[in-house]
Formats: sequence, C-alpha cells, structure tokens
Amino acid sequence: MCGIVCAFDLKQKAEDLRPQLLEMSKRIRHRGPDWAGIYNNEKAIMVHERLAIVDPASGKQPLLSEDQNLVLATNGEIYNHRELRKQFPDYKFQTESDCEVILALYKEKGFDFIDEMNGIFGFAIYDVEKDEYFIARDHMGIIPLYIGWDQNGTFYVASELKALEGYCTKIELFPPGHYMSSRDGKFVQWYKRDWTEYDAVKDNETSIKAIKEALEAAVHRQLMSDVPYGVLLSGGLDSSITSAVAKKYAERRIESDDTQTAWYPQLHSFSVGLEGSPDLAAAQKVADHIGTVHHEIKFTIQEGLDALRDVIYKLETYDVTTIRASTPMYLMARVIKSMGIKMVLSGEGADELFGGYLYFHKAPNAKEFHEETVRKLSKLHMYDCLRANKSLAAWGIEGRVPFLDKEFMDVAMSINPQDKMINGERMEKWVVRKAFEDMLPESVVWRQKEQFSDGVGYSWIDTLKLLVSNEVSDEQLANAKYKFPIQTPTSKEEFYYRSIFAEHFPSDAAALSVPQEASVACSTKVALEWDESFKNMNDPSGRAVAKVHSDAYVKV
Repeated sequence: MCGIVCAFDLKQKAEDLRPQLLEMSKRIRHRGPDWAGIYNNEKAIMVHERLAIVDPASGKQPLLSEDQNLVLATNGEIYNHRELRKQFPDYKFQTESDCEVILALYKEKGFDFIDEMNGIFGFAIYDVEKDEYFIARDHMGIIPLYIGWDQNGTFYVASELKALEGYCTKIELFPPGHYMSSRDGKFVQWYKRDWTEYDAVKDNETSIKAIKEALEAAVHRQLMSDVPYGVLLSGGLDSSITSAVAKKYAERRIESDDTQTAWYPQLHSFSVGLEGSPDLAAAQKVADHIGTVHHEIKFTIQEGLDALRDVIYKLETYDVTTIRASTPMYLMARVIKSMGIKMVLSGEGADELFGGYLYFHKAPNAKEFHEETVRKLSKLHMYDCLRANKSLAAWGIEGRVPFLDKEFMDVAMSINPQDKMINGERMEKWVVRKAFEDMLPESVVWRQKEQFSDGVGYSWIDTLKLLVSNEVSDEQLANAKYKFPIQTPTSKEEFYYRSIFAEHFPSDAAALSVPQEASVACSTKVALEWDESFKNMNDPSGRAVAKVHSDAYVKV
C-alpha cells in the first residue's frame, strides 16, 4: 500500500509548489513509510510514499521509462504482471516492480490497456514530451483516489482526502473503473461487464466447482509478496474461506510458480473482538482447523472510544456503519504492524457478490436480488473497500481482497441469480458455503451472517448508541440543518461523527465526498421497498433484520 500526490496543469512555478507537494504528501506517509520519492519538471510534480511489498530493493517510485519520457506514480498491485511482461520482449524494464508493466502497456497501447491488468490500483502517468497526464483507478475502487483543484486552477491527484483538504477549493472522488486523460479531461469508463444486466445471467447454469476453482485461483495470485503477510480471520464465512485457501498455498513461493519454498512459510491469522465476542471464538476454531499461527487481539470498549477521533481522521468518513466496523479493525492493524506483517488478505466483497447481508432474505425475486448486488458493488468503494484499505493503511499495511478479484467477480456475478436466493431450504451465500464446506468446520460453514461491527461484540455498538445519546441532544439533531446544511445528519450517531469529521475536514467539498443514504442492515435505499418494516427504520446494524433464519435450512 502506497500513497501518491501529484500536481498537473501548474499555475505557479514548480519550484514554489514543490515544498507544498512535499507537505501534502507527508499527510499520507502512513500509507508508505518505507520510502519517499519525487519527480518534477517545470510543468508537473509527482510525489510517492512507498510501502515496499514487491521488489523492495529497486521498486521505488516514481518509476521512469528507459527514455525518461514517461513517469509513473501508482498505489496498488498488478497480480498478473509477470504474464503481461511477456508481451514486451524488447522493452527494457528497469526494476522487478509489478507496477512497472503499466509503463510498458501505456507506451505500446495508449489508453486501451487497463482491462488487461488484474490488480488493485490508483495511478498517474505523465508524458514529459507531450505534457500530458493519464489517471486511472481499479475496477471496484479498492484503492482510494481523489482529485482536486486549487484556487489558481492547478489540478491535483491524491490517494487520500487529507492531502487535498485546505489546499483545494474543489475535491471529487475519482470514480472506480474509469480513466481520465488531460487531452479532454473526461472520465471514461473502462470497466464494463455484461453481468450487470439481469437478462445476461438469468438463464445461466451455476457451477459450484467453478466458484471454488476461481476463488482459489484469486487467492493464489494475490499471495504475491516479497515480505511477510497474514490473513484477517474474523471467524465468519468469508474470511475463513480466504484464510483456508491461503493456508493451502502459503508453503510455496507464488513468484516461482510454486517451485520454491516460501520465504515466510508460516501463515499468521488475526482476529479482533471484545472479551467473549462471537468472532473470537469462531476464529480460533477455524485457525485450529486449518493450522495457522493465530493471534487474538482483544480490545476494550474504552480503547475503542478513545480511538474514534483518530479513526474518523484516518478513514475520512462519518458514515455510521463504516466507523462502527473500522474502529476494531484499526486497533487490530496496529498490532499486526508491530509483528512485522505488511500485507493481509481479507474477505471483503463476498456479501455484495452473493447477497450475504441479512436483508437479502426479503428480496422479492431473483431480478431484484441481482440488481441489488450490482448496486452494492457500485457503492463498495465508499464503504467496505474504504474501511478495509484505510484502516490498514493507517499503520502501513496493505489489504488485499480476493473476492473482488476481477476474474473471480466475472464467475461469481455470472451464476444464475436464482441460485443465490435465500429460501426455506437455503441460507444466505449457500453456493459459497457448499463450495468450501470440505475445508472448514461445519459450525463455521453454516454460521449465520454477522456484520463485522456486531461480531466483535454486541456491546460495542450498544455503547456507541449510548454515548451519542448523551453527547447529542434532541435539540441539536433537530437544528442540525443549520450547522450542517450540506449532507445534514439524520441521526444522533451520524451527527456525532460528522462533528468530529468537520474538525478534521471543514470544507463542504470534503463533506460531499462521504456517502449518505438511508439503510437497513447495509441495504441500499432501493431495497427499503422490499419490506414495510424497513421503512423509517434507518438502522445499519445487522440486528435490524431479525428472525430470518429457520431450522428448515439444509446443507445439501
């Protein structure tokens, strides 16, 4: 995980702006504590804060092409870089960095190369000769990316909001799955899939075998690393699957096509929770079953409350669900970092792909079920992707998400939506449970969905609710529109978080970068129409959807 801050279309002298860019970049140094690099000429400035995961010795950035004409600053990983390099036998690569292949692709193919890459990324390329820049973000927005303009019109690109706040009068999220060129300044959607339309998948056959093989392949390629790595293991289905598959491959070095023993053969797993939390118990059971070196990280409610201000600053959000879940993850990440782990695999994305949230039980038909999964995926960059990335990056750890692997998503989203539906015989994510039931304890495979903020211990959310009820009066909430006329908070908890957020990020531009949508148990606003009881509830907790399970569910 790295951080970039770039300035193009300079309206001031580069020598005057360079110190400012260094200060902006310093704000995101937590993302890349291993090295800082800078490139500038009279027309562009590019700063990079590096977290060395692949090729630590020579992969520092910004990267330059052999002729020094193309300059690249990127945050991310290109998992298929070795295969892509084979296309360019005559290109003289300067490093073993996975990201350098981006320069070769751009030089040979112009704009039409991004979908060839399987990875997570937010990058900027500068063409010195033409004085042009090119910016792109990965398919799901797994890597954060922001753009902004200062009062003079200079254009900025940055990995986090905090780098731009106070310098830019206009700030926007760079949309996932898009690129932009300075030739016209327009966002172009490069990531397009037929499966977004229900009619394209409604008659497909579902293969449990294909799901298993595709996810195993995704985990395998995402173990690419030259440094110690681990797995996040909450004890829920998704993290248990990624952990079990990672353990299957961890003894061999991926970069050698599994012909060499891994540099760090013991796989470490990490779980977090309050004393006695359901996640801790389930995670230990999985760890014992698959054989990881397991670490329980216990936090107290007071430690969580003490961390809230830092969490909101690092996460750059005031979304209620995100903050509830990010706080334990943030505390866990610090311990992981203290053990020398620099990369972890996570189970994010499975609930969006397979309709795992409990409110999906209320989906009226397969078409609405499928369309809701597509909506959830389109918003993921503002919620779980943001949480996973920034909670970990706050301590210089890279998070990878195999369920959101581009190739696996094509398999998962192309199966028949009817087979994802929850009914009297099948519980949520049944197809995934069946695919991996042979690798995990039965009690974990068929464990009910728990939202992460619930699973760490129910008293965590209950205490947050009590805290905000004492800190925010009914009158304050009633008059919230005067204090926050833009994105006015709709609950005391949101008001409380928004007040802290505004201390860190006072601009309207910053406030508008945070999503605001009525939700029940992580639903979109559209899904509130599925059940009369959802209306006017606006409760993000998974416990908002009660009594959805039945003893009639079968596992065959």
